[in-house]
Amino acid sequence: MGLFSSFSWKQEANLFLALDIGTEIVKALIFSVDNDQNHATVIGVGRTFQKAGNMQSGAVSDISGVIESSREAIRLAKEEAKVKKVEKSIIGIAGELVKGTTTTVHYERVNPEIRIGTPELKMIIQKVQEKAYERIKRQLAWETGQSDIEVKLINAAIVDVRIDGYHVANPVNFQGKDVSMSVFNAYAPMIHLGALQTIADELDLDLLSIAAEPYAVARSIEVEDMLDFSAIFIDIGGGTSDIAVIRNGGLEGTKMFALGGRAFTKRLAQEFHVSFETAEQMKIEYSLGRLSPEKTDQIRTIFADDCRVWLGGIELSLMEFAESDLLPSRIFLCGGGSALPGIREALLSEDWTKTLPFAKTPQVSYLQPSDIIRVTDKTGQLNNPQDITPIGLANLALLDHIEEEKMLSNILKKSMQAIDKN
Repeated sequence: MGLFSSFSWKQEANLFLALDIGTEIVKALIFSVDNDQNHATVIGVGRTFQKAGNMQSGAVSDISGVIESSREAIRLAKEEAKVKKVEKSIIGIAGELVKGTTTTVHYERVNPEIRIGTPELKMIIQKVQEKAYERIKRQLAWETGQSDIEVKLINAAIVDVRIDGYHVANPVNFQGKDVSMSVFNAYAPMIHLGALQTIADELDLDLLSIAAEPYAVARSIEVEDMLDFSAIFIDIGGGTSDIAVIRNGGLEGTKMFALGGRAFTKRLAQEFHVSFETAEQMKIEYSLGRLSPEKTDQIRTIFADDCRVWLGGIELSLMEFAESDLLPSRIFLCGGGSALPGIREALLSEDWTKTLPFAKTPQVSYLQPSDIIRVTDKTGQLNNPQDITPIGLANLALLDHIEEEKMLSNILKKSMQAIDKN
């Protein structure tokens, strides 16, 4: 469920745009929705490199520059899709100040023999959301030193509902004394959201939803029994690394820190005294195994320290999730930075896993576009882990629609609107 996500899919125009405004590259996907409205087909892809200074640590720092890059990426996608206009859009947001966390509230009912009704359920959800909002405000105030920082709820999803310890899909009409509800919420600073809204306005886009990118990535995977599914998702972009932890089918939380592929490129530029563009190409060639053995060994040695620093950021980010339970042992990588050979090697090293309570030795694999079953690529251009985030955004737009008809989702949506008004 995303910001501005209340819209009707019963319309003649079934074309939509997913826009991933990355630190290094803007990716635009044009996708069509089938008649059943539960599957999307990508018919146009556009990619444009950002200019230096457009983005900083995953956040927009030059609005006009990002508008220019985004307009070109959208033009290329339209050209391939052979369409003149696409207005409906979902845009991803990242950055260190985008926070995602799951909040649980335990509620003891006065009359456990009375069936739970909709008004009581609304009250419980509202309590969860109020508690979550205050928790995020305190966390951001501590991190930034600003007690009055404005934030907005951009995504929310009910993770778990239990009555007297038993999991239920919908608590309405159940009896019981103890009700516990867990809700995942993602918040972003108003300054970031305002920048994206301005970009959408200048591009003449009807902004249906702004989504936290790690949230979109984590929700893109579906397995047969989600209640048994636990995993860690790591999306390594140009400016940030985004982490999402799923336990027992529920999204427990997300973390982001400002260290991504651009840091490795800058290191090469410094070591070899070359331009950033030349260093970026050198990094790509290294990742593809196209350099000489001597140059490959040299870069591997240079990157060894950077990989350890990056791994330290992952370790610190996961410590908070380790406080409540064992960490999932399955790790999925995506994003352009995941192509660096040293990244996977670092995650498979034994030293860092000894300091964290993993259920068992971690298994590291890469997310592929084919893993997202609700989205099909007709263009043939989406074929590696760096394409997961924009595909995840398209998938999230579908999930928002599918869940619109569910009672819990509708109540949650109304609670989001109520918080925004306060």
